[in-house]
Amino acid sequence: MQFDEIIDRSSTYSFKWQKYKGKDVLPMWVADTEFASPGPIVHALQKRVEHGLFGYTLPAQYEPANNAVKRWLADKHDWQIETSWIVWTPGVVPAFNVACKAYCKLGDKVMLQTPNYPPLRAAPSINGLERVEINTVEVAGRWTLDFAQLEQQAADPKSKLLILCNPMNPVGSVLSQNELDRVSAICRANDVVLCSDEIHCDLVLDESKKHLPAGKITGLENNSVTLMAASKTFNIAGLATSFAIIPNAHLRTQFMSAMQGFVPWANVMGLVATEAAFTQCDQWHQQLLDYLRGNLDYIQQQVDSIPGLRLLKVEATYLAWIDATGLEVDNPQSYFEARGVGPSPGIDFGNKQYVRINFGCPRSMLVEAFGRLKG
Repeated sequence: MQFDEIIDRSSTYSFKWQKYKGKDVLPMWVADTEFASPGPIVHALQKRVEHGLFGYTLPAQYEPANNAVKRWLADKHDWQIETSWIVWTPGVVPAFNVACKAYCKLGDKVMLQTPNYPPLRAAPSINGLERVEINTVEVAGRWTLDFAQLEQQAADPKSKLLILCNPMNPVGSVLSQNELDRVSAICRANDVVLCSDEIHCDLVLDESKKHLPAGKITGLENNSVTLMAASKTFNIAGLATSFAIIPNAHLRTQFMSAMQGFVPWANVMGLVATEAAFTQCDQWHQQLLDYLRGNLDYIQQQVDSIPGLRLLKVEATYLAWIDATGLEVDNPQSYFEARGVGPSPGIDFGNKQYVRINFGCPRSMLVEAFGRLKG
């Protein structure tokens, strides 16, 4: 029942809802959900607020949050990590920009899969680097990397870094052991560092799939930076807290050096929320996954019933990458918005014939959205 509740966000200046303020358009774009964070997180934050002092808190010294990360990764991903591997950051977007700065010099190339979400696509140019796009291709009804292209581009001596999003945003695939082994082999053969954005790793909806952290893969443990956060799963992105797991001491030192002077600490409220999320919210997490699976089933049925739309298998995330090529319209984003539905425009991800719909919302909102589209 908690996920069916409609919560009015109009007074909170929500980034998601501000976009269509004053318009009869359902905002189904940026990747935060319409679900209240679980009670233990809210209670932990209330308790911290009641203390009344909010001075400096060094994340590395906040043992409860570090222990919570270790516990969650061991329990959910069978990954035993050391506390020293954790580097706290104020979001994964700053983190993969730090990776660009840490492992590349001006003029180097950064490989990343396409389509991909806008901040990740922008990172190379922000840091004076060249973006090399690795296509995502359809194989057996799902999206995966074009490994032949990856192998070719990685062989370029200027290619120093590969940034992956796994699970993939926006296409929703979970990279398999075989796929990650291929990534590992290519990176090792060409001395390429992997930065793996795994912010959606706790949102695997296909029960036959399992998320495999990059730093746990043989050959990548000393050649990778794994980026994670509680933010997407527990809807606490506004608390600006995430973490990198970097097992290799040299890579970790480079990363931390690149942060110095301009990347702030993760804030204390985010640390408190992450601690609660990773120690007290297991049942809520399972209920969330069950609800999202129902939402995905509904979306798949609705997309299949609308001529001109197509959706490949979504294995993870609460994001549906919908192919609108069959509508034969010049601008699918405008088509959706004219019918009162506001997805993320595909052109921002690298393909204007697609839209990305966020289905992390009450089922009734999805019913309303597709009712409008069917008009």
